[in-house]
Amino acid sequence: MCTAIVIISACSTKDLELVNPTQLSPETFFRTEAQVQSSVNAAYVNLQTIGLFTRAYFFMFDLMGGDAGGNPQLEADKRQYLEFSFDANHGNMGDYWESCYRGINKANFVLGNAESINAAPISQAKKDKFFGEAKFLRALYNFLLVTRWGDIPLITDIPTTTDGIAKSPKAAVYDLIISDLQSASTTLLDKGVEANGRATKQAAIALLGKVYLYQEKYDLALAEFNKLNGQFSLEPDFYDNFMDETEHGVESIFEIEYDETLGANALWNSSVSGAGANESTLRGQEYGFNDWFNTYPANDLLAEYETGDTRFEDTFYVAGDFFGGTGGRAVLAADLTVPGAVRAAGWKKYQNYYKRLNENINSSINFKYIRYADVLLMMAECENKRPGGSQNAAIGYINQVRQRPSVMLPALPLGLAAPAVFDAIVHERRVELAGEQARFSDLVRWGLAATELAGQGYQSKHALWPIPRRELDSNDALTPEDQNPGY
Repeated sequence: MCTAIVIISACSTKDLELVNPTQLSPETFFRTEAQVQSSVNAAYVNLQTIGLFTRAYFFMFDLMGGDAGGNPQLEADKRQYLEFSFDANHGNMGDYWESCYRGINKANFVLGNAESINAAPISQAKKDKFFGEAKFLRALYNFLLVTRWGDIPLITDIPTTTDGIAKSPKAAVYDLIISDLQSASTTLLDKGVEANGRATKQAAIALLGKVYLYQEKYDLALAEFNKLNGQFSLEPDFYDNFMDETEHGVESIFEIEYDETLGANALWNSSVSGAGANESTLRGQEYGFNDWFNTYPANDLLAEYETGDTRFEDTFYVAGDFFGGTGGRAVLAADLTVPGAVRAAGWKKYQNYYKRLNENINSSINFKYIRYADVLLMMAECENKRPGGSQNAAIGYINQVRQRPSVMLPALPLGLAAPAVFDAIVHERRVELAGEQARFSDLVRWGLAATELAGQGYQSKHALWPIPRRELDSNDALTPEDQNPGY
């Protein structure tokens, strides 16, 4: 909740050495580089909560965006995403809200102690890097909030009382996000020298471009994306984006880290705090056709793929496909059968079935929050939408995605009119980013959600989520009138 006093916690992530700052006394805080780093590390771990990427996030956006359907065993609160029947009492929406605000508080703990950190015997470059990481994470958490709730409480310092905090206009939230990312992009390290798992200069630039795009500031967005030219490329093999062994490759810009070998015994106790060992995502277990199989690829998503698009076989399993690695077997129709139906496909993207027959609950496969293919398609959208933009340039960006070596679809012809180019962007984003939680936000910002999601029960009010009841009850600066319309 917004009134919570910050609690510093940390976890271990791949290539991200973390020190538990709860073992440090307040009297010795920020005296050494290790202590400052431990506080920065703590701000990352809220990305690894049940309320965010470990569980709730993928259900929310894949189901609401129509990429996934729900099998009979899908839990009732997850079905509410699919059917748009949630309200302010929804538990995981409250967890999402609180996870973000706890992450913001942890980032503010670092930024609010700048005087102490600047007095520590640490190089200025390291201090600037730590502040940049905190600003990047604060911006990311605020972006996750403002895109789903609009006007929200804006917290920029360390809470010192239990007084509530009123909502701020979303424009003010975006202003802080932009300021934080502009600053972070000047102090963060390059991807080539920073440890895997940490925010980089390029991640800040890419997220800033995405923020501008969401505000329909296409020229500003394109200017940021252009800064990434030559620094990234597409993975020659599309599927390398979604395996454990090929993480942080040439296409990766920012990933949410997981490594089950570092421990996951606190997984089910980390709804909002991120405390304890929670180095595993449940995505594989939840979606896996040979495990819980709670969701399946929606039929209209399967139909979206062109004949010959090899991304289909890298995104889904169908009957007859081989899985399980050494000692594996063919997928049977029985594997895709649920009470009353046989599903046409199961998920392959982000599954461990390329090397084992079962997910075994825990998965180490990182989430690609931003990858270069996404950036190229956002660049295409900028050219398509901005006044005086080049439709041929947009087509060129689309064709790069369509013609990575493992895909090699026919190039779109130059000379298409803007509406046809936009239709191509809509198509390409759906098939390229299927199961990557992109489509719901895309449809909302394009004004297409009411049409595309009408069969699921979507109404205009669902462009924003209800402020969690727990927040309205605990934040004395909010009243029932502050609830988003329609809830």
